[in-house]
Amino acid sequence: HVQLVESGGGSVQSGGSLRLSCAASGYIYSQFSMGWFRQAPGKEREGVAAIFSTGDTTYADSVKGRFTISQDNAKTTLYLQMNSLKPEDTGMYYCATREGYSTPWHRAPRINDFDFWGQGTQVTVSS
Repeated sequence: HVQLVESGGGSVQSGGSLRLSCAASGYIYSQFSMGWFRQAPGKEREGVAAIFSTGDTTYADSVKGRFTISQDNAKTTLYLQMNSLKPEDTGMYYCATREGYSTPWHRAPRINDFDFWGQGTQVTVSS
């Protein structure tokens, strides 16, 4: 059973930074891919970034150059460094993991790419 617990959310002003963390426990295999998603009120959940066992990463166009996804060496903690935050980055941020090896995608992650989800951490960016 996989458990994912996000932390690090909060309220910041436009232009600020936050670093989200996602602690993974249970059966986490080193070849699993992991990703970050977000959901704003009244909107669908959207993919933000993903990282693969190869170390490759992929991002949504809206966050490229501002957000960085990474993992610790043990691959039990996932991070999302968010810089130059904008009000439109506001939402609940979720981490997710996908079983099995994945060939890196060259597109933003999609909900049905992932199997397990955390409960989310809120990010609010004020103008």
